[in-house]
Amino acid sequence: MTPDQAEEEVWTVGRLLRWTTDFLTRHGSDSPRLESEILLAKALDWQRVKLYMNINEEVGGLGRATFRELVKKRSAGEPVAYLVGHKEFYSLDFEVGPDVLIPRPDTEILVMTFLELAKDLESPLCVDVGTGSGCIAVACVRHHATARFIAIDKSTKALGVASRNIHKHGFQDRIEIRNGSLLEPLKADERPNFIISNPPYIPTLDIAGLDATVQKYEPVSALDGGPDGLLLVRELLRQAAVRIAPEGTVLIEIGHDQAAKLESEYSESAEWAFQGVRKDLGGIARVVIFQRKS
Repeated sequence: MTPDQAEEEVWTVGRLLRWTTDFLTRHGSDSPRLESEILLAKALDWQRVKLYMNINEEVGGLGRATFRELVKKRSAGEPVAYLVGHKEFYSLDFEVGPDVLIPRPDTEILVMTFLELAKDLESPLCVDVGTGSGCIAVACVRHHATARFIAIDKSTKALGVASRNIHKHGFQDRIEIRNGSLLEPLKADERPNFIISNPPYIPTLDIAGLDATVQKYEPVSALDGGPDGLLLVRELLRQAAVRIAPEGTVLIEIGHDQAAKLESEYSESAEWAFQGVRKDLGGIARVVIFQRKS
């Protein structure tokens, strides 16, 4: 029995959550209870904590109808973050939508690595390549008191999302958005101390094997990294070699099996010194570090 098939029965907050948790479990959700809470809070325009404060309260017909549509879309595979329009990243809330990649916990390693390496620098100039929602740049300036960022994306729609997130968090005076590919929007006299990027790094032929939720709903341009996934990584390093400040640092998020290949490829580079990796919580090399040789 579904909430819309039993209008005569009382559907409380608790009952809706129990029913939907079971329903999403049967449809393959990894976090059915959490997703149920997030979607019901969205439908009722409540904070999640209010659900527990009103667990026995009856939910009216309009709230149930809105909730039902959200659950239907989620069971079809649409990401929760797109359904509710926001996602947490580095303990900050960001607007997201189909024009940008959904921020993931693994990408927080990029921010952590930047903060580790830049902690003693005063007013470093940094570039976030492929900024998407702007979450990396915002998180970095939120926790580094003097860092300045140029956030670049080739998608004007993505930059619209990034701009709103930058203004939402009040960093428009320290983060400038620019439209273009990789480092092309930089001015001739701009020599950043850090270049940070979460580029597309999924091999083209692997796209079809991704989770259907990712494959169907998230922008392919933010996923497809060419034949071996490293096409844009190599091009970024090529451009950065003549753009970055002396002994500047490049931080790039990569796939689970790409670190060794990059280390080997650049082991005899005249421009770059491979400075190691940072692992994610699963123990996988997630961020590679390159420093421009002097």
